[in-house]
Amino acid sequence: MLLDGKTAIVFGGGGAIGGAVAKAFAREGASVFLSGRHAASVEAVAADIRASGGKAQTAVVDALDETAVERHTAEVAERWGGIDVMLNAMGFQPVQGVPLMDLSPRDFSFPIATWTSSQFLTARAAGRHMVKKDSGVILTLSASPARLALAGTGGFGVACAAVEGLSRTLAAEFGPQGVRVVCIRPQRIGETMSEADFPVPRDEFIGVLEGMTLTKRLPTLADVANTAAFLASNQAAAMSGAVANLTCGMSVD
Repeated sequence: MLLDGKTAIVFGGGGAIGGAVAKAFAREGASVFLSGRHAASVEAVAADIRASGGKAQTAVVDALDETAVERHTAEVAERWGGIDVMLNAMGFQPVQGVPLMDLSPRDFSFPIATWTSSQFLTARAAGRHMVKKDSGVILTLSASPARLALAGTGGFGVACAAVEGLSRTLAAEFGPQGVRVVCIRPQRIGETMSEADFPVPRDEFIGVLEGMTLTKRLPTLADVANTAAFLASNQAAAMSGAVANLTCGMSVD
């Protein structure tokens, strides 16, 4: 198994991406510590992992709360002798679909401040424990607008680009101490979208998104989860400061 004997922390573990990645980590042999703002959703994912024979524990942690993040990572590191893998998949709701000339400063800055700050807090906390072992993998998360010129993305595209920039800086600073940092950039995932998300029927909108990719499909949760497990493993030991492009060719590097 790719992650046999590893200890992994997943912030936002009760969400679609966080839950899928946590299950993949556990399937590959890791002991997974899931956290989120709501106990019920996190525990539901942990229950599925345990039912499949995996190891999972949960905690209620706000990934924007510096004290809570530091406490949680310290507790996991102390109990299990360190942290090997960390992913922050915390969910948030940016304002999109509004032209910049009509967007309020608060709505513009919200995703930038929220997403970038949370990725910084969790990466810093986990990295402090990883460098003590001279090993570890920090996985960050962005999205296709990081490298696209798309109208209506508000501050979200800026936030995604900022996270990719942060990931490179983290990789430069942690790399000499044995810690790798890789950002995962998916396109919109069809399984996470509902009718309420769009002014047009869901299938119609998904068809538009699929048509914008080179492969004429969208990434799946399984695509993201399997890639995360690979990146966290020693098989990706030569990767750091990189972005794993899972946009199905919508954005190219």
